[in-house]
Amino acid sequence: MPSPQLPRAVFAMDPVHLPLLFPPPLMERLRRTADIDPGLVVRDFTDPAAAAALACAEVLITGWGCPHLDAGALAAAPKLDAVLHAAGSVRSLVGDVLWERGVKVSSAVTGNALPVAEYTLAMILLVGKDAFDHRERFRRTHTYPGPAQTAATGNLGRRVGVIGASRVGRRLLELLRPFDLTVLLHDPYVSAAEAAALGAESLSLEELLRHSDIVSLHAPDIPETHHMLDRDRLALVRDGGVLINTARGALVDHDALADELVSGRLSAVLDVTDPEPLPAGSPLYDLPNVFLTPHIAGSLGNELERLGRIVVEELERLVAGLPPAHEVRHADLARVA
Repeated sequence: MPSPQLPRAVFAMDPVHLPLLFPPPLMERLRRTADIDPGLVVRDFTDPAAAAALACAEVLITGWGCPHLDAGALAAAPKLDAVLHAAGSVRSLVGDVLWERGVKVSSAVTGNALPVAEYTLAMILLVGKDAFDHRERFRRTHTYPGPAQTAATGNLGRRVGVIGASRVGRRLLELLRPFDLTVLLHDPYVSAAEAAALGAESLSLEELLRHSDIVSLHAPDIPETHHMLDRDRLALVRDGGVLINTARGALVDHDALADELVSGRLSAVLDVTDPEPLPAGSPLYDLPNVFLTPHIAGSLGNELERLGRIVVEELERLVAGLPPAHEVRHADLARVA
């Protein structure tokens, strides 16, 4: 019997990401599953050089740098049946017309959640050991701390408040299980029983802020969460508390946060800010109680291969007549990243 015809697929993303998303063995596996030209990576759906391929495309494999999938994009790809996103959120990628046409959408957001949770776990443990402050003091004095300087240091029983049982939040809760930490959770969609099953105590947002030594943000950036940590709520965090944000900068009122950090009352680990990056004159760049990183918690370097592998597995499922394992549904966008 002749082998079934492979679906036509096209890459649409910034081509700089392609080699890391699909290294040679994974690219070969992809080419066994789809008719795709590795040398064609679309950055503009109106590009005449891509017109013929898009006209036949049944699958778009997208990633960071993909143009918005609006009516014009769908007109260029009239046979499009599925979008497989080799990155995280599809919120800014897909337009209403895509859902109206019934195109299936899948995202590798689950794979991207893993390094974010790992980064957060590392920061929680380092913060608990007061590693950043001790490093700054050691650089200045070249002397070891005495008992008075380490009395409040340590991770035994440290109270960690997790805001949002998102994919990242849930993975973080799993990673926190082996440690002697007290874990609190706020998520309006998670019951107390489910929170307990995840290894955490369910609290209101205000109670979590009052009772946490370390607060870690993992909520989606939606209208309901914009500036959810405003000036009044930041004031609830105990003196010496630490905020970790690996979600989105807009979840925090950054003027209010900057005031708390400049005063020295709170400390922060910020992988995301609002705006991003911060203006050149922001005091947060130089504060000793702020550990600022340039949006590195998500997949970087060899971690991108995990995202590509998820896309290949999704394509293999589609070819086998199975539904996507990581499908994104239009109705879910109101409450997910």
